Amino acid sequence: MIDLLEKEMKEREIYTGIKVFPPFAVRIDGRGFRRALDLLGLEKPYDERFARAMVDSIESFFRESGLNPVFAFTFSDEISFFFKEIPYNNRIEKIDSIIPAFISSALAIHLKLEKAVSFDSRVIPLGIEDIYRYLLWRQSETWRNHISSYAYYTLRGTGLSENEAALQLKNMKANSIHELVFRHGINLAETPAWQRCGILVYREKQEKTGYDPLRKIEVKTQRAKIKQDWNPPIFKTEEGRKLISRLVS
Repeated sequence: MIDLLEKEMKEREIYTGIKVFPPFAVRIDGRGFRRALDLLGLEKPYDERFARAMVDSIESFFRESGLNPVFAFTFSDEISFFFKEIPYNNRIEKIDSIIPAFISSALAIHLKLEKAVSFDSRVIPLGIEDIYRYLLWRQSETWRNHISSYAYYTLRGTGLSENEAALQLKNMKANSIHELVFRHGINLAETPAWQRCGILVYREKQEKTGYDPLRKIEVKTQRAKIKQDWNPPIFKTEEGRKLISRLVS
């Protein structure tokens, strides 16, 4: 009786049979962050404390989640993870639940939050050749977000309400936004690179020299160290293309 009931209930798990095959990306986006982050008194539009907590949460994921992302790219409250392999028999329901749950928990720990936050999640199937194009898209969104964030908070600083600032920005072109913030002492081309280009997290092989006491010889080993790259290249440049090619190879 119970066995039949278990079988029936498991068959009602409607997404359990949906799978994804590598390579693919998982993009998670923060939701409900405003109330939680306002309690921290973070600087607007960017605060390095929040960015560092996001990146440290990614590093915690690399070390502790049991999953094996090739690398991750983050800006604002968004993270894209890239995978060539995945456990859980490739089941999307597992991937889409475990990853945002882990990052939500890790971020709350790193920021010592008093209010709960969460992330939504989506899985994006990609060919190897698509990863570069995906990153071009997300980095362009990083730049767009960078421009609009500075412009919005510049206008808010002049006394405009949230709605008034958003309405004024709605029809402004990029060059007009640049001029607006420049008049208030901000050169968007000289803001920190992580604000303009995002942040990469990946494992980097490093050669270490040690000593083998049994053989009494010097030995060299390779170890993977997790790197936080706060100054990544623009991906559409040759340097950027080569970096992404190296990461996905």
